[in-house]
Amino acid sequence: MVEKTSLITNDAVVLGILMSILGLVFWSSQSQNIIFKKLYRFVPPILLCYFLPGLLNSTGVISGSESALYTVASRYLLPASLVLFTLSLDLREIWKLRKKAGLMFICGSISIIIGGPIAVYLVSLFSPDVVGGEGQDAVWRGLSTLAGAWIGGGPNQAAMFEVFKPSADVFSAMVALDVFVGYVWMALLLFAAGKNIEINKFLKAEDQSVTDIKEKIESYQLSIMKIPNVEDLIKILAVGFGVTGIAHFGADIIAPWITINAPSLSTFSLTSGFFWIIIIATTLGMLLSFTKVRNLEGVGSSRLASVFLYVLIASIGMQMNIMAIFKNPGLLIVGIIWMSVHALVLILIAKLTKTPFFFLAVGSMANVGGPASAPVVASAFHPSLAPIGVLLAVFGYVIGTYGAYISGLMMQAVSP
Repeated sequence: MVEKTSLITNDAVVLGILMSILGLVFWSSQSQNIIFKKLYRFVPPILLCYFLPGLLNSTGVISGSESALYTVASRYLLPASLVLFTLSLDLREIWKLRKKAGLMFICGSISIIIGGPIAVYLVSLFSPDVVGGEGQDAVWRGLSTLAGAWIGGGPNQAAMFEVFKPSADVFSAMVALDVFVGYVWMALLLFAAGKNIEINKFLKAEDQSVTDIKEKIESYQLSIMKIPNVEDLIKILAVGFGVTGIAHFGADIIAPWITINAPSLSTFSLTSGFFWIIIIATTLGMLLSFTKVRNLEGVGSSRLASVFLYVLIASIGMQMNIMAIFKNPGLLIVGIIWMSVHALVLILIAKLTKTPFFFLAVGSMANVGGPASAPVVASAFHPSLAPIGVLLAVFGYVIGTYGAYISGLMMQAVSP
């Protein structure tokens, strides 16, 4: 049997395609052409940067699973962008946002914990075969790994796989469900970010706290801005990738040491190398914001970080295969109900507490998408807000295994 492959497998060509897509989107978004102006009145440019690579992946032109670009972007460009973004952070202002941000994050986690059992129960009422199964083929076992992915991330999903041990077929279906529902939800949040003002009116939310941070960062950028030369750009890259190198070096020491000497800490994702890369990079970026290195913002450190982030957005979009989930359409219903519960809980809490949509969107994606996706959604509101998404997503790693375990037991209880 010949294994199917994509039309284009050379990553150099794939990268050229992704960069061309980004260039086309940014060029057209600034165009005065009436067609483009009407298009971007309804569709945020960042959504197309995400969706168009997914369309190419779904049609077999390129393959996110075969390409190494996502690994490169998430392991190298993401940490570097976080370092460069955090250089201009005002941590005292960020700290003021903790109550709203924390509330949405916790509510997002709880809604995922209960959303799974609700979805399983409702689907079992009219199609018990979809959520049934015996032994390792029991669907609830696979759904517990999905809960781990949606509360924390990959390490939490792997932990649930070891705890509940679903069959390979069940787990593969969950991976497809995770990619499809999670990325479609991310696309909806990116679209909604372009309607931020209208949504905040519906929520009766005052967005002043987020606006203040954006204005302070922009004011600081303008006060120190100058035309960068080659030396300035080299300094920016040296800081971004230098700290990224330190983060990888530290992660390569810390994660294996914990794995050997304190394996029980895997429940907090502390044995994950990616976890420590993000933690170290973000922490060092924050520390550098108190030094003269912060002045690199004046020559465009955050703008270069935005370029890295958009490459990450395109590579994330390349992971989405719209057609994969239709191999088991019944599970799609489970995923839609589950995500709907998540969305309804967050909207209700935001409405009752008059919380700005920014916190809803980032709190949600910090759960569902993790450190790679949360800064993307946050940057849709303003590039300088990207680190907030990462900070929240890190907490998802910590509680993801416990939350998914509880959700898994609840799903087992209501399964037919």
